[in-house]
Amino acid sequence: MSEKVVVIYSGGMDSFTLLHRARAAGHEVHALSFDYGQRHVRELDYARRVCSALSIPHKIVDMTQLGSLLSGSALTDGVDVPEGHYEEESMKATVVPNRNMILLSLATGYAVSVGAQAVWYGAHGGDHAIYPDCRPEFVEKMDAVCRVANYEPVRIEAPYMQSDKGEILAEGLAMNLDYSQSWTCYNGREAACGRCGSCVERLEAFASHGLRDPLPYEVAV
Repeated sequence: MSEKVVVIYSGGMDSFTLLHRARAAGHEVHALSFDYGQRHVRELDYARRVCSALSIPHKIVDMTQLGSLLSGSALTDGVDVPEGHYEEESMKATVVPNRNMILLSLATGYAVSVGAQAVWYGAHGGDHAIYPDCRPEFVEKMDAVCRVANYEPVRIEAPYMQSDKGEILAEGLAMNLDYSQSWTCYNGREAACGRCGSCVERLEAFASHGLRDPLPYEVAV
């Protein structure tokens, strides 16, 4: 059934696919992005361009003043972004304290204001080991809270909760998506680093399909 949904859209590979999944399902999509001082703020430029091209209502929320409250993450502070696979202990340095609870709360308020029935975000199976706010129990409890937090119930949905990056990519490829329109690297340089956990996982997804990632990389891939 077609409905109005708010999609939390970072500009990355997963949310890029999610945005198109919502559109393909016939939903009226409102995209919401957040600038929380992440060093890979370049992803927001990708999000802005995609939404403009698709004529999707898109808001970018400036949360940079919250930086002093969300310190300690390699994504927001002057800490080196760890390299290697997501499953390594070092990748916990990329956790931004309570990020998704904050983002989902704001997105729920926005959903109420535009009359949307649900908020979608791109948590997936590959995130479970590192990010507590991407695990099924977190989504279930946020969903329960957001259904009763306002007069208008809003569902929290994570359609890729049981999917890995390769499966998400497969869905996007079936929709003929151009992944050069997404940015995944945790470093916000001109080319993706190819070494951070986000890049490694993305490259593995493309390799699993025998494909080359269309993004430019600093290292040979």
